[in-house]
Amino acid sequence: MKRAAVGFRVHSGWCAAVVVTVERGEPVVLRRERVRVVKNFSYAFRQPYHTAEKMELREAGEFVAGVRAEAEELALGWLRATQRELKTLEWKLERGALLLASGRELPEFAKILQSHALIHTADGELFREAIGAACARCGVRLTAIRERELLERCGEAFAVKPVALLGRVTEIGRELGAPWTQDEKFATLGAWLALR
Repeated sequence: MKRAAVGFRVHSGWCAAVVVTVERGEPVVLRRERVRVVKNFSYAFRQPYHTAEKMELREAGEFVAGVRAEAEELALGWLRATQRELKTLEWKLERGALLLASGRELPEFAKILQSHALIHTADGELFREAIGAACARCGVRLTAIRERELLERCGEAFAVKPVALLGRVTEIGRELGAPWTQDEKFATLGAWLALR
């Protein structure tokens, strides 16, 4: 079995996921997808803390917990299906990279709902936590990487300047076609680093 890794760049309600392997020292994209981690893709579910802000505290907690559980199950379903598909092609998806935001520590639930800035942070963290839990449940060893440190860490690991790294992943996208945004580029770099 050849090794593969998946990189995730998370947004509210969805994430960019890129599965890569390494051939002759270079990342090769096996699969890329925009994975939805909410069934009902609406404002209420894509931004659960924003929705919870307008509810009574107990109801808000139950609502957010429900969205979190659903996100984990959807991510788990995607991961298991991807693992099965890759296994038939003799690839083993065993590692992953999760790109993190600033990593700001969140206070208790009630205090989050009192701050618009914290609500934005909490929405992103909810989906990152769900993806992390799904990876743990299906045996994907996850590396968490602060997004602002990604290029520097990759540059050190591969002894390549950050500008050259961006050039490499941009070139991969030219061959694959759209979509190939910063989401896919950074997810690719994260997965490549996770295979190191």
